[in-house]
Amino acid sequence: MVVSGPSGSGKSTLCDLLLAEFSDFVYSVSCTTREPRGNEMDGEDYFFVSREGFLSSVERGDFLEYAVVHDNYYGTLRRTVESAFAENQSVLMDIDVAGAAQVRELVATLPPDNPLRVGFLDVFIKAPSVAELRRRLVRRAEDAPEVIEVRLENALKEMKSAPLYKHTVVNDVLEQAYARLRDIVLEASQG
Repeated sequence: MVVSGPSGSGKSTLCDLLLAEFSDFVYSVSCTTREPRGNEMDGEDYFFVSREGFLSSVERGDFLEYAVVHDNYYGTLRRTVESAFAENQSVLMDIDVAGAAQVRELVATLPPDNPLRVGFLDVFIKAPSVAELRRRLVRRAEDAPEVIEVRLENALKEMKSAPLYKHTVVNDVLEQAYARLRDIVLEASQG
C-alpha cells in the first residue's frame, strides 16, 4: 500500500494508526540523506545514509523507487518489500508522489499474479486547505519559515497528482479521515 501526501497532511499519523490496528502491515522504512528530526531513530523512522551511499545504492538497483524531495534523496529498498511479502505481510510505504509514480509504473509491468501487483493500493492524503497545511507546518515547529514556504510550494505541486491515486482521503478531522482510510484497506482486503 502506497500512501502519499504533502508535509503536514497528517499521513504519518494516519499510517501509525493503521499499523497499530492491522498486525499484518509492516512499515517500509525508507532511506534518506536528510538529517534526523526531533526524536527520529535510524532504522526505525528512516535509514539515514550519506548522499554517496545512497547514490551507490541507486547504481546497484537496490531501490524499488527513489526521489529527491526538498533537496534530499529518499528511497524504498527493494529487499525490504520483497522480504515482507515472503513473510505474507502487507507493506505500507509512506512515499512522495514521484516515488509513488515509479511504483505505479513498475506495478503495471509485473505479471498479474505478482504479489506487488495483486496487493497494490494507493491513497493520497490531503489537508482540507492550504491555510490549514500552513498552520500545521508552523505548529510542528520543525522548520524555518523559508523551509515552510518551500514545503507549501511543493505541496501545491504534489496535490496536482492526487487524481492519479485510486483513493483520496481529506484529513480534516483525524478520526473521520482514519475511518475512511481503514474502510479503504478493508474493502481492498475483501476484493
